[in-house]
Amino acid sequence: MSTTTAPTTTTTGPTTRTTTALRLVDVTKTYPGGVTALRGLTLDLPSGSFTAVMGASGSGKSTLLHCAAGLDAPSSGHVVVGDVALAGMSANELTVFRRENVGFVFQAYNLLDHLTVAENVQLPLLLAGRRPDPQWQSQLLEAVGLAGKEQRLPSELSGGQAQRVAIARALVTRPTVVFADEPTGALDSHTGAEVLALLRRTATELGQTLVIVTHDPVVAAVADRVLFLRDGCVVSHLDAPTVTDVTARLAAVRS
Repeated sequence: MSTTTAPTTTTTGPTTRTTTALRLVDVTKTYPGGVTALRGLTLDLPSGSFTAVMGASGSGKSTLLHCAAGLDAPSSGHVVVGDVALAGMSANELTVFRRENVGFVFQAYNLLDHLTVAENVQLPLLLAGRRPDPQWQSQLLEAVGLAGKEQRLPSELSGGQAQRVAIARALVTRPTVVFADEPTGALDSHTGAEVLALLRRTATELGQTLVIVTHDPVVAAVADRVLFLRDGCVVSHLDAPTVTDVTARLAAVRS
């Protein structure tokens, strides 16, 4: 995490991989009514990193995710995804950019019930007018343990399998960064552990940049680094976290 790097001059054209996947510089977000959710937050996340974000309710976790992913605009400061600054984009430009450069995995799988596994995975590409790459899709489905289940409907899947489809869908566009919001919150502990292991392998084997927002120390301990938020600021971090260390640090941050 860096607090000194200034944003580079960028365009809204196609991105290329850089050593920094996500950069927030002095980002503040104040909502109507005067509630400030983020306060001058600055951080750099390198490509291929796996970062967990934790904090008490109201600490700014969800706002950080929304601003970093281009779902909400900061009141001030800069957000840069890959080589592209999000400031100044129109709503349509942001939609197109997110579709091709940002992946999302949520607690609710958000699969379309009438589409097969393969069709749900392909959806971001089809919406972007791009032809799916059969070899890449096959590799993804193999990586998430769904090979042979391409023609199943969501109603024929377990919760863990449905979340695996959501992960493959998030990866299919080869995004610059994938955001996961409580991705195991709806799963039992055994299935949740399998999904976490899958996310860990994804970061390692595919070189994917992952950012997970979670309240669970077990989930956070899978990441390379944990950022702790309080009152809209990063107040602490842990590298190579363990469940014990995360639990203790979270308690200290909340006190």
